[in-house]
Amino acid sequence: MDPITQILEEKIRLLIADDPSLFLVEIRIKPTNNIKIFIDGDEGVSIDKLVRYNRALYRQLEESGMFPGDDFSLEVSSPGLDEPLKLYRQYVKNTGRFVEVTDLEGLKTEGKMIRADETAIVVEEQKGKGKKLEIIEHLIPFERIKTVKIQIKF
Repeated sequence: MDPITQILEEKIRLLIADDPSLFLVEIRIKPTNNIKIFIDGDEGVSIDKLVRYNRALYRQLEESGMFPGDDFSLEVSSPGLDEPLKLYRQYVKNTGRFVEVTDLEGLKTEGKMIRADETAIVVEEQKGKGKKLEIIEHLIPFERIKTVKIQIKF
């Protein structure tokens, strides 16, 4: 981890320390000093909190002089549905939701994530309809997972 990312991580952890249900998911810094920070929570995270963290962190970065001439942009948000799950806490939070799992070979499994522990997830896939309905449980170890994305079902 580079020094700027480490400093940002420390600052964010201090900002969210008052709410133990929140956690840092990821920090991305582009060569253009475009900083994206993803924060999530066990119960989600409100837009009001994200705005407050964004303003506080922006002010801290301006005052620190980390980016000469304040040449940076900052975006603090929660990971959207297009972002894959990255942390164990996200898997636990999203248990019961429909997911698309892509394994290391590129094979996809879709279904409801019914369980997550420290080593694997269980995805329940339904095939067929009516009398031909078949429910298959897939135990997928984390080391076999490339990405897991939440799916919206209507």
